[in-house]
Amino acid sequence: MKPYGLTEEQLTHYREDGFVVVPELFAPEDLRAVEDAIDDLTLRAVNDPANFADVLELEPEPVAGKRVPRRIYNPFLAHEGFRSIATHEKLLGCIEDLVGPNIDCQHSKLNMKPAHVGSVVEWHQDLPFFPHTNDDLVSTLVYLDEATQDNGCLQVMPRMHGRFLEHVDEDGYFTGMISQQLDATPIPLEGQAGSVIFMHPLTPHGSLPNTSPNARRTLIFEFRASDSFPIYFGELTHRNEQTAVHVQGDQPRTARVGGPTPVLPLLRDSIASIYDLQERSKVKGAKRSEFAAENKEPKEETLNHEKR
Repeated sequence: MKPYGLTEEQLTHYREDGFVVVPELFAPEDLRAVEDAIDDLTLRAVNDPANFADVLELEPEPVAGKRVPRRIYNPFLAHEGFRSIATHEKLLGCIEDLVGPNIDCQHSKLNMKPAHVGSVVEWHQDLPFFPHTNDDLVSTLVYLDEATQDNGCLQVMPRMHGRFLEHVDEDGYFTGMISQQLDATPIPLEGQAGSVIFMHPLTPHGSLPNTSPNARRTLIFEFRASDSFPIYFGELTHRNEQTAVHVQGDQPRTARVGGPTPVLPLLRDSIASIYDLQERSKVKGAKRSEFAAENKEPKEETLNHEKR
């Protein structure tokens, strides 16, 4: 019997609602390596910003007199402190219950929302960004600080993880956010530091800005069953696979096909980040709406001409 894992009640909640929150799975001493890794990378970025542009992005202005990161790219690869959490038996025991014993860490990131800072993340599903041959993937979010609605905790729409939702504009291009009307009530997932959210990759989710005086940092790992293989639909697929790491069990070479049928959107531009893609999509949508409004009614001269 594994020493760590999810209870039957937690597994049922995940399967039915598309997510489950495990309160304080990690103790403060477990997270100390992560805090040390953040401090270490931040110091290196301040002293050598040019060589750290691909690893860590700093807030443009100091926060409380200190330079702080707003995003760390691929933390699993960036520092052993992050890998110690991703490969911790507490975490992998839960992942094994969800996707089986053969596990890859497909990608990782660390999202920061300093006090009174932070961008909105619009509603989206994760799997449209990286469609696979099956849906045995799990988005894993580790709260490094207390997460509340005021400081922009994750919000989800439960029981909507059975299919791919639309993430395209009128021309079929990927927007990075859900583009169809949804009839669901969002649920905020608040939690103490060390709490972990396990979320199905098709569960709609998003977050609001941090309007509080408290930081909210979230360490994110995307795990997958090792026989869930990526489906190529553009340069984003190739880029994601550069950071994939096998972390437990065997590495099957036969893809298992199953789950909801993936939707493969068109890609218009290179995707820097979800923030960048969503912002560009909103700007393009606003311009389209403005153009449509300006051309909705025939001009007066045309009406008069038609009457004659």
